[in-house]
Amino acid sequence: MIWDQLLDRLRGTSNTPPLPEPDEKLALGALLVRVAKSDDNYHALEISEIDRILGTTFDLNPIEAAKLRATCEKLEHNAPGTPDFALLIRENVDYPHRLEVAQKMVDVIEADGKHVPAEDASLLEISKLMGIKPEDTPIGPAT
Repeated sequence: MIWDQLLDRLRGTSNTPPLPEPDEKLALGALLVRVAKSDDNYHALEISEIDRILGTTFDLNPIEAAKLRATCEKLEHNAPGTPDFALLIRENVDYPHRLEVAQKMVDVIEADGKHVPAEDASLLEISKLMGIKPEDTPIGPAT
């Protein structure tokens, strides 16, 4: 079974269902995943925080939030780049809610108790692409 799946992937005939077209919900989740991975350490505490944010933001139970995050992880992994997600949010989410999105990214960054410059750089890039003014970008304390 595993061997067949590997051969299918190599041949480009995988039965893996296509990923959904990103909407603002998937874009938010993918950006949260991307900022969590920006320090090359995708920690369980960050994953839990992403699930919590998705659950409260979209009124999902824990299983639904985890499923959404898993889809966002796949989307983030296969996505061409951060600008596409940020543009989706910029075009579909008003400024005050984009500020909330940026704050949620800080919450994810701080979830593992470590805050490194690469995470700030990622947050600044995403915030800029979402059209957030530099003076409004929430940057937490580096540790």
